Amino acid sequence: MTATIGTPAVSPATLAATRIEHDLLGERHVPTSAYYGVHTLRALENFPITGTPISTYPELIQALAWIKQAAAETNHQLGWLDAERCRAIVQACEELRAGRLHEHFPIDVIQGGAGTSTNMNANEVIANRALEILGHAKGEYQHLHPNEHVNIGQSTNDVYPSALKVATQIGLQGLIDAMGVLRAAFEAKATEFAGMLKMGRTQLQEAVPMTLGQEFSTYAVMLEEDQQRLREAQALLCELNLGATAIGTGITAHPDYAPKVMQRLRELTGMPLSTAPNLIEATQDCGGFVQLSGVLKRVAVKLSKTCNDLRLLSSGPRAGFGEINLPAMQAGSSIMPGKVNPVIPEVVNQIAFEVIGNDVTVSFAAEAGQLQLNAFEPIIAHSIFKSVTHLRQGCLVLAERCVSGITANEQRMLASVEASIGIVTALNPYIGYENATAVALQAHATGERVVDIVLAKGLLNQAQLDDILSPFKLTAPQALSKLAA
Repeated sequence: MTATIGTPAVSPATLAATRIEHDLLGERHVPTSAYYGVHTLRALENFPITGTPISTYPELIQALAWIKQAAAETNHQLGWLDAERCRAIVQACEELRAGRLHEHFPIDVIQGGAGTSTNMNANEVIANRALEILGHAKGEYQHLHPNEHVNIGQSTNDVYPSALKVATQIGLQGLIDAMGVLRAAFEAKATEFAGMLKMGRTQLQEAVPMTLGQEFSTYAVMLEEDQQRLREAQALLCELNLGATAIGTGITAHPDYAPKVMQRLRELTGMPLSTAPNLIEATQDCGGFVQLSGVLKRVAVKLSKTCNDLRLLSSGPRAGFGEINLPAMQAGSSIMPGKVNPVIPEVVNQIAFEVIGNDVTVSFAAEAGQLQLNAFEPIIAHSIFKSVTHLRQGCLVLAERCVSGITANEQRMLASVEASIGIVTALNPYIGYENATAVALQAHATGERVVDIVLAKGLLNQAQLDDILSPFKLTAPQALSKLAA
């Protein structure tokens, strides 16, 4: 077989297993079994980047299906799409949302073209499945066309960013719920450890006493605060540019399309979605993604700090802090028998490092947009989806395989408090700063206990010390009362 210039030769076996489709660049042979078409085929060839297909993110396929269904029903209502084609498109979209045909979304997550390949992939899969529903063969686009019917009144430039925002809503809810699971695990440990006295530390030096319960409660509070920050960022992504078409002017769409398609999309998703007040601005602006990425970085940074604390508090087990025990998950060394490492906090640390890097990527990609469109939303989407997915899994793993199994070494913590110079701070209001300083210096120089030095100097008696150094008084504000003689 002789091939024309620019077209690869095709064997008879290939011809038998393919159908011919064409685009503005010419004809191509598409596998007969494929629900995607020529546009997707070219994207497969053009973007062999990560090996990660867009189907890795099923929430994105679900969001695209919601939007295409809302568009079809709206265009039918407005008289731009007949009932038979609308019915077939809607059924195809419902099947996508049910998880069918996701394997026919093979395009790499990182792609040029501002998401055009993803939008066309969706158009082609929906069109070919709709053709089957209507009793036609895949590729018989004269009956139902990916662009002329599935994509009526739409552009990649409003469909793709709208789908990203809807998909992100789904993922974010999963992350917020996972953070709730981790928060509950920390809250349970805070209650369990409520009466266990230990030394608090600042700059890795002994500070003043606290309870282990107080320490663990701070991790729960940090998570609760970040859940709220995520909800605030999530609200910003409810404003879509759907109906903007190419640049925000709404060209090729029905005058009533934008409000009606948004109403139908709200009904389908159950999300509080709205049309942006200025579609031209909304089409070029990625500020909502930048805001969300920053909050995801905040979550990552604080989670990483928490994991640093868990690793430090469990260090040892005999030559370190050794105040808590993390559940043993696996052997820690190929050479050191008996060694167990804090592998779960370590993996969450690494997730945090990735999320911080993803935020840098999102920042550069959002800044790099020009004029009426940002062409780099695919890498923004990939970065945010990774951050959301990995943080969600990290929270669940940390809760289930680490925090819920933590135990405390209560006697070791109490011994540290009794031996610490830091408890002299609690005595300061009663014996004065100068005396407290002298006691601290002597304890540091001789290794004597603070309480023994105070007794020897006659600064306080045993009953007074027992009262002042009771766990309740050491770990909460107290009104000073005159000491009994």
